[in-house]
Amino acid sequence: MHPVNAVAASISSSLKSVADVNPTFMRTEEKADALLALADAESRVAELRLRVMAAAGDVAEGGGFRSIATWLAHHGRVRRGDAAADLRLAEALDRDLPVLAAALREARTNLAQTRVIAHAMAELPDDVDQDVLARAEAELVRLADDHDPKDLAVLGRRILELVDPDRFEEAERRRLEQAERYAAQRQRLRLRAAGDGLTRISGVLPDAVAARLATYLHAFTNPRLADGAVRASTGAEGNAGGVGGNGHGERGAGARRFRAAVNHPRRLAEAFGQLLETLDPKRLPIHGGDATNVTVTISLDALRDGIGTATLDNGVPGDGFDTLTAAQARRLACNAKIIPAVLGTDSEVLDLGRASRLFTKAQRRTLLLRDTTCRAQGCDIPGTWSEAHHLVPWSQGGTTDLDNAALLCSHHHHRAHDPGYDTSRMANGDLRFHRRR
Repeated sequence: MHPVNAVAASISSSLKSVADVNPTFMRTEEKADALLALADAESRVAELRLRVMAAAGDVAEGGGFRSIATWLAHHGRVRRGDAAADLRLAEALDRDLPVLAAALREARTNLAQTRVIAHAMAELPDDVDQDVLARAEAELVRLADDHDPKDLAVLGRRILELVDPDRFEEAERRRLEQAERYAAQRQRLRLRAAGDGLTRISGVLPDAVAARLATYLHAFTNPRLADGAVRASTGAEGNAGGVGGNGHGERGAGARRFRAAVNHPRRLAEAFGQLLETLDPKRLPIHGGDATNVTVTISLDALRDGIGTATLDNGVPGDGFDTLTAAQARRLACNAKIIPAVLGTDSEVLDLGRASRLFTKAQRRTLLLRDTTCRAQGCDIPGTWSEAHHLVPWSQGGTTDLDNAALLCSHHHHRAHDPGYDTSRMANGDLRFHRRR
């Protein structure tokens, strides 16, 4: 029997001998030793299997298969993609990466690290000298002693900077140019209304655009936003005993941090909405002969009562965004960039309002000096992230002046226009929200 087959048989026999052993009764130090020893054995077995694959082309030919990967996928019942990836790695180790192959054979790298290093080596420019390639391979193997596959992937992308700094800058420039061209060609963005009040946004963006968007969104998400929102919600709805009414502040700051982490994607979505509402239409392209805008068409009765629906027209046919509640239309009318088209009983346009209902920049600055933060009870969201709200709605004759204005964060501005809540003014000017029964 060939030594490789003998080893395979011995490994199989040894594993069968412990098939019924329960590791629960092992001592702690024995479990630790076993985990590390088995991880080493797994790496050594993986290297041996890859070494055999690299030399098993005749097996595929004898069975009429295109490659040993397809043969193994058929006989070994593994995914074709996994078998093909193993074959590429096996051939790279056998042909080009002897140092990495030896490291896997000696369990100085595991299989995941080996894949990452091989990928990093394959991504190096074609015109890199052999001595530079050898230094890069040796350095990545050395770094594997202290870094997991994720960190190795990062280091692998910059390995030239370590082993050949003189040419790294030029190679990095070419790589970035290629990546930017690829991103420009592949960028996509899709918006699809689901029909249940939600719209699915999907796509891929160039890194520079994504970084800019993330920066803008995080401008609306203060690190203390979660605590402030929790306190505001507690004060607004009258819960007793601290956050959530459990008498212990929901086990203190740790619980609040956990809730903040869980709710972070939702807060980013809210921030995206705030970002769109604060964009200056004067700086956007001309759209339909006017500054880019969104028109909300609503009946006068619905505007006054806040009951009913409104029609949303953004001038882009076929995207499915067409209706919203009257309460939402009333809230949007407090902000710039939304044009309310108010209709009478005969559908004639009674008013196509804009500037007279919008607080000016000077008024906004004055409100910021006066209010400093959101004026909802217990909320400390900065005023720079808040919206100007008409205390008496303009649809009910309220004026756009400072005596009829207060700063509210997006969360509480939505609540102010939610028919499920009543709003009362406190002695200090703050607003308190009560859920209607």
